[in-house]
Amino acid sequence: MSGPLNCAVTIATTVTLSNNGRGFQVEARIDGRPIDFIVDTGASAIALRETSAAKLGIHPAARDYTIKMQTANGVGKAARVQLDRVEIGITVRDVAAVVVADEALSTNLLGMTFLSRIKWTHYRGKLVLEQ
Repeated sequence: MSGPLNCAVTIATTVTLSNNGRGFQVEARIDGRPIDFIVDTGASAIALRETSAAKLGIHPAARDYTIKMQTANGVGKAARVQLDRVEIGITVRDVAAVVVADEALSTNLLGMTFLSRIKWTHYRGKLVLEQ
């Protein structure tokens, strides 16, 4: 028999979302504050409406809106921001996001800057997120 085994134990956290007819809705906690999102695998980043960003204490200046982006409501401009912590039962830290004018975005989007850092699958009408 040889010496002691070095083992790492990883406990996976899984969150399963159902499509409610409007998409995969989830309440996330951004830096500890609750914000509603639709999970959007087609969105390159987390996108926050200005009113939601303001609730988080995020207030980009007009000069910060330098990113041109296509939304469902047309072309708009967005401001880059960094979120310390995004939690949906799964926690991701230091996540890039954008703030978009309310008229350009009807709901907050939980996009790929979050999703690319976890494992996710779409199975039988459910979205399964795992870390």
